[in-house]
Amino acid sequence: MLKTIEGVYKDGKIELSEPPGNVPEDSRVIVTFLETRHIDLRECGIHEEQAAELRAQLGAFAEEWDSPEMSCYDNYDAAKSKL
Repeated sequence: MLKTIEGVYKDGKIELSEPPGNVPEDSRVIVTFLETRHIDLRECGIHEEQAAELRAQLGAFAEEWDSPEMSCYDNYDAAKSKL
C-alpha cells in the first residue's frame, strides 16, 4: 500500500498535514524533500500585465474555492476509493 501525505520538515522532525489514517504503527516510509523554489513568471513567458489579468480572472473563484464545502475534495481520491 502506498499513501502520500504532505508535510514539512521542522526542527529535525517531519510534521504531517493530516493524520495518515489506516496506517499501522512502525510502518516503513520514504521521505522525499521537495525543492521550494520561486517561479519566475517572466521565464515562463508571462509578463506583469498578464499575471495581473490571470490573478483577476482566477480571483472570482477564490471565495468558492476556500469555502468549507470544498473541503470534501481535499481527500477526493481516498474517499472515492472507499466507494
